[in-house]
Amino acid sequence: MRVLFIGGTGNISTAVSRLALAQGVDLTLLNRGTRPCGLPGATSLVADIADEKAAAQALAGRTWDVVVNWIGFTPQEMERDLRLFAGKTRQYIFISSASAYQKPLAHPVVTEDTPLANPYWDYSRNKIACEDTLMHAYRDSGFPVTIVRPSLTYDTVIPVAIGSWTDFTIVDRMRRGQPVIVHGDGSSLWTITHAEDFAKGFVGLLGHQQAIGHAFHITSDELLTWNQIYEAVADAAGAKANLVHIPTDFIIKVGRTCGMGWMEGNLLGDKAVSAIMDNSKIKRFVPGYQATIPFKAGIQRTIKWFEADPARMVIQDSNNQFMDRVITAYNRGFDAIN
Repeated sequence: MRVLFIGGTGNISTAVSRLALAQGVDLTLLNRGTRPCGLPGATSLVADIADEKAAAQALAGRTWDVVVNWIGFTPQEMERDLRLFAGKTRQYIFISSASAYQKPLAHPVVTEDTPLANPYWDYSRNKIACEDTLMHAYRDSGFPVTIVRPSLTYDTVIPVAIGSWTDFTIVDRMRRGQPVIVHGDGSSLWTITHAEDFAKGFVGLLGHQQAIGHAFHITSDELLTWNQIYEAVADAAGAKANLVHIPTDFIIKVGRTCGMGWMEGNLLGDKAVSAIMDNSKIKRFVPGYQATIPFKAGIQRTIKWFEADPARMVIQDSNNQFMDRVITAYNRGFDAIN
């Protein structure tokens, strides 16, 4: 099976690339060549997909069983991909986002039929618009699209709601005994999925004839509260979690004053309320799919990955400053009451 990944070396896609190669997929990665591929057995094509003319030249004369776009974010990019790949692939997989699902949820159990609507986050609305563009092409001309919606999938990132992502700030803060923010009372339920588990379901969709025209989310079945998530990070860091619970609306209002306006999307548009992901569909299409890496074990692996190279252990001043600012403002409110 000849597969093209646009991207393929990111937080989620690297694990998928490794598993695809291990299963004998003939994998080509199209990217700008700004960092080493690091995936023995994969073929590299160097071109910037944002430069349609250069991408067309790099892809000239090639056809694919599957094309996967890991880095598509706007409907204009989808229109470009329709021009590049219509008639040249048997399946096109678009990486959307589970944040596209209805916010606020009318029902806490999320299936692929849950409506797509997110008034809080332009990132999610753009993903919805991408899906609409591709599904319109599927209905009108048979473009062979499959949509996958990941939800908070991690490997080389620290998947907390506030305090870190690609940086090491939250771990450093916990180790220094500093307070960290948990939105709300920390009791809402969430699902975090290790990229290696996600890869099992995703690779099973490559070349899957019956997946054309369908959307899937691929997540763990492990449900954790946000308190448990932060506590697991602290345990993996060898620290004690000093959690400060602050209302989501308060965090967002402070964020608006200091260049962190995207917190509204991050929280109200994604992580602030319980979401229970129903994985029955991916299990029907990919028999045997099962996530097996609990977060408590997976986050230990992630922290060890950061610690294996000091250059990865970046402390982001803006994250520390934001947390300190929110906590200080919140404490002043208590002081005023007293």
